[in-house]
Amino acid sequence: MTKPPMLRFVTVDRDMPEKRAADARREDFDEIYAQYAEVKAAEQSSRCSQCGVPYCQSHCPLHNNIPDWLRLTATGRLKEAYDVSQATNTFPEICGRICPQDRLCEGNCVIEQSGHGTVTIGSVEKYITDTAWDNGWVVPAKPAVERAESVGIIGAGPGGLAAADHLRRAGVQVTVYDRYDRAGGLLTYGIPGFKLEKPVVMRRIEQLEQGGVEFRLNCAVGQDISFEEMRATHDAVIIATGVYKSRDLAGLGVGAKGIVKAIDYLTASNRALNFGDSVPEFESGALNASGKRVVVIGGGDTAMDCVRTAIRQGATSVKCLYRRDRANMPGSQRETQNAEEEGVQFEWLTAPKGFVGEPVEGVIVQKMRLGTPDSTGRQSPEVIDGSDYTEPAELVIKALGFEPEDLPKLWDTDGLEVTRWGTVKASFTTGKTVLDGVYAIGDIVRGASLVVWAIRDGRDCADAILAQFSVSAIAAE
Repeated sequence: MTKPPMLRFVTVDRDMPEKRAADARREDFDEIYAQYAEVKAAEQSSRCSQCGVPYCQSHCPLHNNIPDWLRLTATGRLKEAYDVSQATNTFPEICGRICPQDRLCEGNCVIEQSGHGTVTIGSVEKYITDTAWDNGWVVPAKPAVERAESVGIIGAGPGGLAAADHLRRAGVQVTVYDRYDRAGGLLTYGIPGFKLEKPVVMRRIEQLEQGGVEFRLNCAVGQDISFEEMRATHDAVIIATGVYKSRDLAGLGVGAKGIVKAIDYLTASNRALNFGDSVPEFESGALNASGKRVVVIGGGDTAMDCVRTAIRQGATSVKCLYRRDRANMPGSQRETQNAEEEGVQFEWLTAPKGFVGEPVEGVIVQKMRLGTPDSTGRQSPEVIDGSDYTEPAELVIKALGFEPEDLPKLWDTDGLEVTRWGTVKASFTTGKTVLDGVYAIGDIVRGASLVVWAIRDGRDCADAILAQFSVSAIAAE
């Protein structure tokens, strides 16, 4: 038997797909990385060391069988590689594009630790699934047997969609409720096209519909349908709303026009520039960076999405204020590098103190230094007295993270238990809440987190519901 062409990391260098020049990618919202060719994908996959204990797999929330599908790709068995990838990940082509691989699988690659450069796991994952779509290997769910049980899912984001797919493949009747006019949640309206082109998301929604998942869009729970009505309609309900309430700032002038929330800004941009919707706030300039000096406050992935979007909208300058240094920035270092290449300026160790002008004309900035570590072990930022200065800006975007909405109040229900942070109390392994037949998954349980964790929660919750349905069926006999 011929030995597979693996362990070539010593003779074959790491080689990412070609990245478009910064000047070119500033002009549009297309993805910035090209696609691997088959030969290049096989070559890069062959660098895998086929570890006995694969840290890439153990550090992936979905525990994807990464060494297996890298080996299959290296030997040209792409259909099998896709099957292995899809077995653990509902949306591998999405994770391949937006997962922070530098913090997860690739960041824990053994050959990276030995100085040879990690395997380009995310790019190969994207290549495998895009190839599968091109060849018709991605097919809608076709349950062997239709079941009588039904599940209602509140929220059409990645967690809800992953649960819907898993349940539907088992023959369960699934209805997904979402308050927006398109499914996908932050995949659709939160993440810019240069990271995740919208046809990639829309074709997955279409596949779910073709497989029998019903979507009720423009449907707000608590307004268009009550939570109790949902419980009465379905055998189980999954809460997968995500967290959309923006964290706010305090300080002089914080309510001035021109100071906007990141989610509002990104949603307007995605609607107008990726879907061609008419968005009055974008067209008026209220949520449009064109011709403006822009300041983004925050250091996470949402902040990176905002600064890079502002560049593409034609801002005259884009600066990002972050209160810690680069090493302590929570966002992806890869995204930070991409932003710098595109012309974003980072002002490390700075924080807003207030704002001047109505509408806003500038941010009063105070310089910081890192002091003693906080409870998480990170050094706490401290203000340097007398260091204030004013940064001119006509548009200020607050990208400070997200918090959960008050669901018990919003849905007029007292039985749903929440934590002191407002997240729903639920088992991390099953998503089960204290309410009979009610489950919760993703960010509404974890707090703002990663898409890949939402997918994991959705799949785990679907398994728990299927197990409960089986128990109930046995008890009824």
